[in-house]
Amino acid sequence: MAKKIIKKTSKKQIKKTKASDKKVIKSKVKTTSKTVAKTMEDLIKNTGYTFTGLKKGKEVEGIITDITKKTVLIDIGAKTEGVIINKEFEEVVEFVDELKVGDKIKAIVVSPENDKGQILLSVKQTALDYKWDLFDQYLKTEKTVEVRGLEINKGGLIARLLGVRGFVPASQFGSLYLGKLDQLQNKLFKVKVIELDRKKNRLIFSEKSVSEAAALAQKKTALKKVKKDQVYTGLVSGVMPFGIFVRVEIEKDLFLEGLVHISEISWEKVENLNRLFKTGDRVKVKVLEIDEGSGKLNLSIKQLDTDPWFDLVKKYPKDKKVKGVITRLTSFGAFVQLDDGIEGLIHISKIPAEMEINIGKKVDVYVESVDQEKRRMSLGLVLKEKPVGYK
Repeated sequence: MAKKIIKKTSKKQIKKTKASDKKVIKSKVKTTSKTVAKTMEDLIKNTGYTFTGLKKGKEVEGIITDITKKTVLIDIGAKTEGVIINKEFEEVVEFVDELKVGDKIKAIVVSPENDKGQILLSVKQTALDYKWDLFDQYLKTEKTVEVRGLEINKGGLIARLLGVRGFVPASQFGSLYLGKLDQLQNKLFKVKVIELDRKKNRLIFSEKSVSEAAALAQKKTALKKVKKDQVYTGLVSGVMPFGIFVRVEIEKDLFLEGLVHISEISWEKVENLNRLFKTGDRVKVKVLEIDEGSGKLNLSIKQLDTDPWFDLVKKYPKDKKVKGVITRLTSFGAFVQLDDGIEGLIHISKIPAEMEINIGKKVDVYVESVDQEKRRMSLGLVLKEKPVGYK
């Protein structure tokens, strides 16, 4: 009986074993079918590699794998490497010179796939960001760089640096190129970046800071020694309608040029400076302001004397009668000079219609009011007989 049971049991076990073996075999066959790649898609699935979906205009990041004279290859995790070629390459060729294999870089997809199956990329924005960061370094370090002159306008010369257009104001050229900016068109010359604003696309260069570096350094030294309200004796170096330029010696062989604006010449009204000054005249001046940006001084001659308006209220109290000379006629009245630098106005309503008023005529007037803060004085005519309606 036991033998029969054992035999029966053995048959059942054998059946179970065979069934189990079949499952194992089927499993192996299935596993084998997964590992054997029949297509490129199967091969990619087996590697577990995932690709980035690409659309035109999408920003991607990758690693540069190769750089040639006309091409840059970038691994961006796609089926094929991205490529920068043709016009996209030409526009950033100066930027490409700064790149090397292995650099990580951001790019924009121009075309997910062209007719040759290539992924076309652009790095113009990355190049532009890089350039402005570089310009900022040039500004901070005062590095000398080469630019190419493009075109002249009223204010100076447009120049190009690393493909970006900047501007050299006429005031930022040294004496070598003053009046000769046409010589720099399509020519390379050296400058320094002196101002930039990325948001406003503003890039300003200075040629003078290179060609006249020694003189500018001397100016900086001189400016540090000048103090506001100091008085110097200098020579008139130029006479202009708006003022005179004066060259002062700060120390031995250390000079600075400053401007005496026409309003700072005298407490009296000045109209023609050529009648008062000529080049080479020695004048005493007072420092009003120090312009470190231009390296020049704002000077004054009249500030060396006391402002006559300070004591005007005491000297010309209300209703005081004085004599004066008519110096100017306007639509609203006549100005009368009472003293050096002191003028008062007779309003048109105070002048009788039949009265003849000419420049240079002497008149008797009285003080109606004095506004010291606004530097104004109102006068009235002293008349023997007041016309009807005269106030």
